[in-house]
Amino acid sequence: MEDFVSPQIAVRMRNVRSSAIRDILALTANQDVVSFAGGMPAPELFDGSALRACFDHVLGHHAGESLQYSTTEGDPRLRARIAARATGRGLPTHADDLLITSGSQQGLTLLATVLLEPGETILVERPTYLAALQAFNLAGARIVSVPCDEHGLDPAALPDLIRRERPKLLYTIPTFQNPSGRTLSLHRRRAIAEIAARHGTWIIEDDPYSELRYRGEPVAPIAVQPGAEDRTISLSSLSKIMAPGLRLGAVRAPGPLLRQLCIAKQTSDLHTSTIDQAAAAEYLVTADLDAHLGRVRRVYAERRDTLLDTLPGALPPGATWSDPDGGMFVWVRLPGDVDTTAALPGAIERLVAYAPGAPFFADRPDRATFRLSFVTNPPEAIIDGVTRLGKALIS
Repeated sequence: MEDFVSPQIAVRMRNVRSSAIRDILALTANQDVVSFAGGMPAPELFDGSALRACFDHVLGHHAGESLQYSTTEGDPRLRARIAARATGRGLPTHADDLLITSGSQQGLTLLATVLLEPGETILVERPTYLAALQAFNLAGARIVSVPCDEHGLDPAALPDLIRRERPKLLYTIPTFQNPSGRTLSLHRRRAIAEIAARHGTWIIEDDPYSELRYRGEPVAPIAVQPGAEDRTISLSSLSKIMAPGLRLGAVRAPGPLLRQLCIAKQTSDLHTSTIDQAAAAEYLVTADLDAHLGRVRRVYAERRDTLLDTLPGALPPGATWSDPDGGMFVWVRLPGDVDTTAALPGAIERLVAYAPGAPFFADRPDRATFRLSFVTNPPEAIIDGVTRLGKALIS
């Protein structure tokens, strides 16, 4: 049999690397591994019985339409419920403002496809969500990092960067950022909105985590700040508050842009799963998602506190970490000249895993950093895992 010769891969794939987190998850399939690597909700907290009842109802009463092809824009009932939740969180939204996507990740890919020409510049936080970097790289964009501090994106750095780099877009996760866990203050959000308006820069505001708040008061979205109302595209997701397996997200955008996103989505998957949309809409109408989230928040808050209480006695002196008010992640930096990617195999040998920090940087990675997800493991596993991690990093 002759050796197989692959067709030549498109140029746009050359700078797109496999997700480091997905690769790590494959290494941690061993049930004995305490994994802090993946940003996955706790499966034991999924509202499985209520979701099952919703699927049963939809299949029992609306099987024909829920198993059929559907509109690209998405289930009107689902869009109405998502719009109502967004409005309740301070972001006035109508169902017609939304496009339902196959997870908010598809929203990022569609935005990159529709808005970014090869070589055009997008600003991102330093560090930022690594799958967003994948989407922007696939579009052939030039990705430039904005300096961040312990409070998140630094607005003072934006004017010079915008004048020098002439970006088309700014991508930000202002609430419980992935991977850092940081949240932008209202003052910074207003400053970013004003600067973007002054320079004509559009903002992509990614918000998958804001309903997972354990401490403090909610902060109004960038999209409602003066100057940002007509130049902000908002992404949301049901993955972290219901179940990621549903693969349901939404893009909120002005009408002309939304129409172009719909066309791009048609070329991708025609529409998001009809049955999943119908079941999610039924859930949002008949179940008490807020009560469910109350239970989730209590459990996640305890797990965050356990992680933060355990880190000081386990990590090397001089290590620092974030103290998030919500979300799923704690961001750690080790002292000295440490490469957490190189240290990962030793940690896995001790049956513990984390997400090295380097893949979260668009450029000049800080290799002494890593991300810990605290929501998946119960407190006793967190204590055990952090103890193993400390031994792995010190040895």
